[in-house]
Amino acid sequence: MKIIEKIKFMKNRILDQKKIKNTLLSGLAILSLSFCSGSTPGGNPDPAPNPPTPPTVSYGLANVWLTKADGSVKLQKQNDLNFNNTANLFSNIDVDAATAYQSIDGFGYTLTGGSVQVLNQLSEAKRDALLQELFGNSENSIGVSYLRLSIGASDLNSEVFSYDDMPAGQTDINLEHFSLEKDQALINMLKKILTINPNIQVIATPWSAPVWMKDNGSSIGGSLKPEYYGIYAQYFVKYIQAMKAQGITVHAITPQNEPLHPGNNPSLYMTAEQQRDFIKNNLGPAFQAAGISTKIIVYDHNLDNIAYPTTILSDPAAAAFVDGSAFHLYNGNISSMGALHYAFPNKNLYFTEQYTPSNGDFGGDLKWHIKNVIIGSMRNWSKNALEWNLANDANFNPHTVGGCTTCKGAITVNSNDTFERNVAYYIIAHVSKFVPYNSVRINSSQLANVSTAAFSTSNKIVLLVLNDGNENQNFNIKYKGNWAAAALPANSVATYIFDK
Repeated sequence: MKIIEKIKFMKNRILDQKKIKNTLLSGLAILSLSFCSGSTPGGNPDPAPNPPTPPTVSYGLANVWLTKADGSVKLQKQNDLNFNNTANLFSNIDVDAATAYQSIDGFGYTLTGGSVQVLNQLSEAKRDALLQELFGNSENSIGVSYLRLSIGASDLNSEVFSYDDMPAGQTDINLEHFSLEKDQALINMLKKILTINPNIQVIATPWSAPVWMKDNGSSIGGSLKPEYYGIYAQYFVKYIQAMKAQGITVHAITPQNEPLHPGNNPSLYMTAEQQRDFIKNNLGPAFQAAGISTKIIVYDHNLDNIAYPTTILSDPAAAAFVDGSAFHLYNGNISSMGALHYAFPNKNLYFTEQYTPSNGDFGGDLKWHIKNVIIGSMRNWSKNALEWNLANDANFNPHTVGGCTTCKGAITVNSNDTFERNVAYYIIAHVSKFVPYNSVRINSSQLANVSTAAFSTSNKIVLLVLNDGNENQNFNIKYKGNWAAAALPANSVATYIFDK
């Protein structure tokens, strides 16, 4: 074969081998695609499936109720939070129901005679609807569960009176003229409230003894004469029994409102030693003899003087009659309640009064009271938390001559058909609506600028959270190993409710 012909032969052979190789590779590719697609004879190949998406696991929901300090949102229900354990970098608020503290008696206000007077200015339908809103347990109610009463007049009555007033120079040592008549309107309203909430807790305290028992013969200041200690103890007994005859149980009393503030009208000055001796020698034995189980709670004044209740609780004979101590926070620090608890762990603590002023700022009052009166008192072992006056009119009336002219009620009654809900309404509502009588405070952690208090109810966990800072706060609510991411606006308070 010639050289040129050999070259042509070799080229053709190489081309034939390439064609065979390409044909084999094409066949293998088709066979592979057919096998991987799961095709069947005579059918089209199935499309390749997307990788499966893991299901989102939900561990329950938390209801959210929010109030903002600017007043743009007031106790409004928000979107529920989902406990879905989504990973994030937020700090945790840990809630631990296994660590329990004090049981809770309730949250509320003082039902003053002045409150009753202005509430009765509303039309019957409007007043009854408001009472349902305040004391009921419906979705539209706030569930107030604790009321404070004055024994006789407080400074937020329209006039000064006791239940045994006598003409100047006369006495009534047998209490023959004792009568609740001047408080009958209050008693009637309280009966209405009890039809709405029969379990409401009641604490009562006098602003003054009848003036004929006092060493200055005046409704302002002065002290109880020692010779009238026994008679004054019977005055308390008659009050509790007379209220019981009206269908009202007084669960607790304090011997004197603000005993170290004798300048109010009415008022009475009572030292710690005087109160100790009155309880030990007169009031306690009188209750015992009459079979009265009403609790005796001492002091009822500011937290800057825990030496006062300490004096009484350190006396075994007096302490035997005493359930605990009550406080206000016009002076002092809320942590002093905790200090007293650890000094006398078997005695209870109560927070019985804090007012919001007529010139106060909604946001400032909301934050301070939630932080101190509610969260602060709860974290320092208080069994209750009460704001001051339930209601007054637009001019902060009524009050006695010399009584408080700047105390702002939770409700302002403007006419027979209109009223306003003020900051004290929302301060109490954020807990009273969700934390009923006999709930228990449980452990909850706190964060910078974020204060908390947590409670266990019969079937729910309730977490109150205050963002006291000027920036929005993101955090996780962590409970039983599960968590939900929450975002709380700056200067806001929220209540979170979820299943136990």
